[in-house]
Amino acid sequence: MADLQDELRTTAEVGDLDPSPSAPATGPLPLDRREAPPGVPATAGAGLQDEAGLADEAPSLPPEGDPLSGALADSLQRARALLDAHPVADGCNGLATALRRLHFYDLELGESAVDTDLPRLRDGRVGALFCSLHLPEGVTGDQAVGATLELLDVVRRVIGEHPEGLRAARDASEAADARHCGRVAVLLGPAGAAAIGDSLGVLRSLHALGLRVLTLTGTSWAGDAGLTRFGEEVVREMNRLGVLADLSGASDATARRALAVSRAPVLCTRSAARALRPHPANLPDDVLAALGAAGGLCMVPLTAEQTGPAVRDVADHLDHVRRLAGPECVGLSGTYDTGAAHPRGLADCSRYPRLVAELLDRGWSPADLALLTWGNVQRVLRGADFAGRAARTRRGPSTLRPADLDGARPGGG
Repeated sequence: MADLQDELRTTAEVGDLDPSPSAPATGPLPLDRREAPPGVPATAGAGLQDEAGLADEAPSLPPEGDPLSGALADSLQRARALLDAHPVADGCNGLATALRRLHFYDLELGESAVDTDLPRLRDGRVGALFCSLHLPEGVTGDQAVGATLELLDVVRRVIGEHPEGLRAARDASEAADARHCGRVAVLLGPAGAAAIGDSLGVLRSLHALGLRVLTLTGTSWAGDAGLTRFGEEVVREMNRLGVLADLSGASDATARRALAVSRAPVLCTRSAARALRPHPANLPDDVLAALGAAGGLCMVPLTAEQTGPAVRDVADHLDHVRRLAGPECVGLSGTYDTGAAHPRGLADCSRYPRLVAELLDRGWSPADLALLTWGNVQRVLRGADFAGRAARTRRGPSTLRPADLDGARPGGG
């Protein structure tokens, strides 16, 4: 797997990419160019630092205990209190890929080479995170299966090395148990669809190892034309197992068909509103409305490329998704350690209170914020388990292969 190894560099915030007279003089940082998962670009793109409003962005979150006056101090205090009761469930974190490139790391004391470590998870009030198993583009077939297994091994090893801070979780109850014990629950996934190697048997094996989210993109059975008949069978088998379907980066046709076929809630682990920012991984308004009607979950990423260069841009997307899909269908996705550049003030996983403070200032109720940070992920995980138990009473494991469905056209309505 040597071709998967790359040099790790520190992720930059958007405001630090190319300082201009209108930007704070914080000094340039190198732009991270690690491979990102599908739909999460590895660079912030030219011109983001020049967008309107960057210069007057609110200050970054200070360390706890530092003096801070005014309304921001009050908002941060309320945000931290709310997150103490309802911590963040982060929809996509690339720590596994980042750590496999390091020869030595210390997540307990703090690790400057990554965006995620235990001190920052605690400061950010993160209670659970979905650990991304995405691979660089072009890794397919047996190589993709093997590389995914290696990432699974990295996650298991990291959890074993930090038993006082991390705990593996497979469902909502285990995530809640980890939180009550003062640990961060780690759920495996999303993984790219290439990881199953066009085999439902491999899907079942990965599920047995802990996989809980699979992204429906990057394969012959989940493409621009939508799901093929085999792709629909993959979704049904995922429902039976309790593996959540991730539609971030999938074509609109695939997203619509998956919503129609799935009997379990679906996720978008890193998608914002296309109406506010025309990014291919962002969702159009009609898909957002359909996602809400189906009880799915759109987890808005904290990336400059998809949401914009400022904290308030992320909040705009959260407002938009909540308005269209409902407060029960919006969540958060830090996408830290995926190679993406982040808005100013949201450089790493310790900064969630800064975003929640912004939402409090916008009038979000504590009930809606509790759903955003923790409750909606719990609901979707419980929904997947319930749908799985129901499906297993109706059907056994599927043994179909793509060759068994040759000639089938992409699924219709």
